[in-house]
Amino acid sequence: MFNKTIFTTTALTMTLAASTAFAAVEIQWWHAMGGTNGERVNKIASDFNATQSKYKVVPVYKGNYTETMTAAIAAFRAKKQPNIVQVFEVGTATMMAAKGAVYPIEDLMKDAGVTLDKSIYLPAVISYYQTPKGDLLSMPFNSSTPVLWYNKDAFAKAGVSSVPTTWEEMEAASDKVLSAGYKCGFSFGWQSWVMIENYSAWHNLALGTKENGFAGLDTKFTFNNDKVKAHIAKLASWQKDKVFVYGGRRGDSLPKFTNGECAMWMNSSAYYGSIKKQAKFNFGQAMMPVDTDVAKAAQNSIIGGATLWVLKGKSKDSYKGTAEFMNYLSSAKVQAWWHQETGYVPITMPAADLSREQGFYKENPGTDTAIKQLSLNTPTPNSKGLRFGNFVQIRDIINEEMEAIWNGSKTAAQGLDDAANRGNKLLRKFEKANAKTN
Repeated sequence: MFNKTIFTTTALTMTLAASTAFAAVEIQWWHAMGGTNGERVNKIASDFNATQSKYKVVPVYKGNYTETMTAAIAAFRAKKQPNIVQVFEVGTATMMAAKGAVYPIEDLMKDAGVTLDKSIYLPAVISYYQTPKGDLLSMPFNSSTPVLWYNKDAFAKAGVSSVPTTWEEMEAASDKVLSAGYKCGFSFGWQSWVMIENYSAWHNLALGTKENGFAGLDTKFTFNNDKVKAHIAKLASWQKDKVFVYGGRRGDSLPKFTNGECAMWMNSSAYYGSIKKQAKFNFGQAMMPVDTDVAKAAQNSIIGGATLWVLKGKSKDSYKGTAEFMNYLSSAKVQAWWHQETGYVPITMPAADLSREQGFYKENPGTDTAIKQLSLNTPTPNSKGLRFGNFVQIRDIINEEMEAIWNGSKTAAQGLDDAANRGNKLLRKFEKANAKTN
């Protein structure tokens, strides 16, 4: 005899079992991309999810870079960590020291049986995140480098016939645009990254000993050398006539450029999307100027931005999906789209080639400037990047000391010496804390 109750219960049980069996494995991705870039991150995740049904990447915005990294560390301690966390480049040494927390990309891809072709990545990008043996620790994602943004309309009005290629020409161009009625010659953002770290790499000057920290934890800062001091002192002196105007940390000074106040701005190539959206004038980007008192020609710039680190303590299935997602993320199609939308560097050569084939550089002159800067010359120990412990906090120290220089309470020499001395104390703390694991 037919038992309706038994049939209904059995059917329900089978349905629940089926839905559980086919539920997608969730992969949490914590990131620091707010605003429009956050929407782009969401699109990358949803597009990947649409290609298959086994995994579901869930992007979660956790605040700025520092906040995201701090949240991930706290979550790991509470055993509530995500699979993937986006960490900015200066957090590399700290992440490397967290050996029990990190699942190196090289191991992840190998264990998951997913091919990792390191030869396709831009050397200046991938070398920053490799061990001395060449093993890849984290997956490059949003890499950028500082460029010189300039207002073409302001140049035309002021009679500036060519984009400055030297700091002497920066001063001359600034004088002309000021005479033409503009309030400021130039400004810049992320001042430690642009005016200390990249200025040094661009002129093949060491930021610190031990190959900028790559060759050991017992490193000391040397960015307080006479050449950098002279450069910063010159910038400080230019404030009097508005040749240079300080506009704050990170990207705080962007409005000074996009509202037409300053004719030039030095900051990340990744501001392309924001400038394109906000500027009501014709603009361009060019390479950073060379200080001819320091070098005859530029060496190469170094990257900023962030990579994606995988954290331990998750399921084997989720790691398989994470590896598949990393492979998708690095594809030429995805990286070319990300590069063209944001201004971040295409992390692979196939992505750059695809952008060129699609006519992006021809239609948008100058958008390949970042690639040219990073690939200008083979990186030297002074220009391949930096790997200092506690550098997130040290950058704050450098910011404080540079602001003391800008407001006149310290000379360039005093401010940079104080920054180096304070920074060295944090290097020693990091070295002591990690001596047993290295």
